[in-house]
Amino acid sequence: MKNYFDLTGNVAVVTGCSTGLGVQMAKALANQGAKIVALARRQNLIDEVAADIAKEYGVETLAVSCDITDTEKVEAAVKTVMERFGRIDILINNAGTGAVAPAEDITDDQFSNEINIDLFGTFKMSRAVAKAAMLPAGYGRIINIASMYGLVGNKIAPASPYHAAKGGVVNLTRALAAEWGEKGITVNSICPGYFETPLTKETLDSEYFRNYAKTTIPMARYGKEGELDTAAVFLAAPATSYVNGCIIPVDGGYTCL
Repeated sequence: MKNYFDLTGNVAVVTGCSTGLGVQMAKALANQGAKIVALARRQNLIDEVAADIAKEYGVETLAVSCDITDTEKVEAAVKTVMERFGRIDILINNAGTGAVAPAEDITDDQFSNEINIDLFGTFKMSRAVAKAAMLPAGYGRIINIASMYGLVGNKIAPASPYHAAKGGVVNLTRALAAEWGEKGITVNSICPGYFETPLTKETLDSEYFRNYAKTTIPMARYGKEGELDTAAVFLAAPATSYVNGCIIPVDGGYTCL
């Protein structure tokens, strides 16, 4: 019997892997046998995450501190992973931020910061990993975590820099998929809807927002822990070899209305 989603022997780098969705997806890949590199800025948190995953799933892990907006640090982090494992098969670009304010009040710094982290950081990680590991190997799975807000606008939480950056991630996904597809690297994007994380908890944890969700999401609820995992595992699998340049919303149907 074939396990289509077996990741044994694969090395997966997950950015933004200190809390929230990054940790959940890292655990999902570890559950399928992948070795996990937890990458984020805060060393104490990723040390904890890496230790927990190693203990729970019995896979090799590595915690690498990195600011994805710093090109030198990104390249040094990738070098560290290659020295340890000799390969990177999967990259999940999950690190991100979110500025919420009316467009007329957004500062240049807020907009620039958003683009630097969500869009430029995603590109810097993809470029470094592809150059050092995936292009030489002729194989790779890059999964960009965009957002349903990269596909549509919204009327409840003004966040124009976030929409712009995530929309950029969506089309960056298509551009890299077109460029690297014939070289054995697939590049796809997941667009999560409303999931409760440390970044979103304050916004989502209000009666007003919950009522909004009930009327705008066909499933009438937020995403639950683990409901993003299967999309990540699907796109990371070696067997998912002809899915390239796809944008997959995991949003309870928000973007179908």
